[in-house]
Amino acid sequence: MDVSGTRAADENTGPVEGIKATARRLLVELGAAGLSLEAVAEDGGLAVSALEAVFPHRDDLLTALIIDAYDESADAMEQADQAARAAGAPAGARLLAVTRALRAWSFANTGEFTLIYGSPVPGYHAPQDTVPSASRTPAVLAGIVRSALEAGELTPPRRAVPGPPLLRPEAVELFGGTPEAPFSDVIERGMVLWSSLIGLLVFQVFSRTHDSVRDESAYFDFALAVAAEGIGLVVPAGEGTDTGPH
Repeated sequence: MDVSGTRAADENTGPVEGIKATARRLLVELGAAGLSLEAVAEDGGLAVSALEAVFPHRDDLLTALIIDAYDESADAMEQADQAARAAGAPAGARLLAVTRALRAWSFANTGEFTLIYGSPVPGYHAPQDTVPSASRTPAVLAGIVRSALEAGELTPPRRAVPGPPLLRPEAVELFGGTPEAPFSDVIERGMVLWSSLIGLLVFQVFSRTHDSVRDESAYFDFALAVAAEGIGLVVPAGEGTDTGPH
């Protein structure tokens, strides 16, 4: 297959990566719903048949982009956590570091962020292949919360989640089992933290707070600290430097 005409490809980029690079650029221009094999082929200087030899359907291409987006954003978080742990940071500072890393990735890759956290793409249903990569972000958060629990860095909650367990066994397994009282509902609280983080990023990436917040970066840190209080974790104020948009 001759893909030498793909503008996104260079001598160090293979056919698959060149096609995906073109598709990522079009995500920003067209949105995920407007992405098609024909558009990618035209923009990349390819025959549609050549592209179909790699990605037979548009959904195959979307799936590849989704997996890459989850993996790349999780890589950024894991690297930030590794650096924080190497510096001897407590759990609250680790949480701030990994969420700042996700924020920086989100602003640097708005097309991919929108693909995985924006509105669902009409007609597309993510296959099971995307689950391992999608699970990496909550796994990073769960690891930090688990470390805080084991290190005695969590404050017991004022109230427990009422009624029967609210979570599927898979979520409990990801965390490593249900903790004992008074932290038996920390997994549920961790999911509140996770959803709050993604909602906050959606607000900031899509400029929902720009007309009411003076410093988006400082507000992000504040909002994260408030959300972390729900699991009894203290996030240090003004810790380090956020290199993301202000």
